[in-house]
Amino acid sequence: MTHDAVVYDLDGTLVDLAVDWEIVTSDVAAVLRDNGISPDGADLWGLLELAETTGHREAVEATIAEYERAGARRSTRLALADGLPHDVPVGVCSLNAESACRVALDVHDIADAIASVVGRDTLGSEKPDPEGLLTVADALGTPAESTVFVGDSERDREAARRAGMAFAWAQEFDQRRYRA
Repeated sequence: MTHDAVVYDLDGTLVDLAVDWEIVTSDVAAVLRDNGISPDGADLWGLLELAETTGHREAVEATIAEYERAGARRSTRLALADGLPHDVPVGVCSLNAESACRVALDVHDIADAIASVVGRDTLGSEKPDPEGLLTVADALGTPAESTVFVGDSERDREAARRAGMAFAWAQEFDQRRYRA
C-alpha cells in the first residue's frame, strides 16, 4: 500500500547527527545548576522536562540546539535520504530543533524535497505527542490516515499511533513505491 504523503523522522532515519549526547546532557545539567536547579542525575529528556517546569526551557533549548546544529553540519547522510524526492509530498517531524533539521537537510542537499519541517521546538510539544505529525500532514495537505510516518524509535511509532498515521520502521521502509 502506498500513502498520499510521507513524513520522516530526521536523526537515525534520513541522517545521523554527529552529536555526543552525553556531553549535551552534562552541559544542560550545568545550565540548570547555574540557574540554581539541581539536575539530580536526570537523563536529557528529564532535564528538558525539569527546565520546562522551572522556567529555564529557553536556555536549555539554546544549549541543545547549538549542539544539534553543529552535529547537523557534520552529519552522515543515510540511505533513505538517497531515495528522495518522492512523487508524493514529504515532510519531517523530529525530536531535534527545527533549525538543526534545516541545517542537515541543506548540508545533504535534500531541503528541496521536504515541503514541511517540524522540530521539537516548533510547536511546544514533542513526540510522542501527535501535534507535530498532524501539523506536518496538514501542511502537506493530506489527512493523517493517508500519511505514513517513517522513524527509528518506539517514540516515533507511538507518535504515529496517536496521530492515526501508518508507521514504518526506517530500516524496513520501501521508498520505491513513492517514486515516479
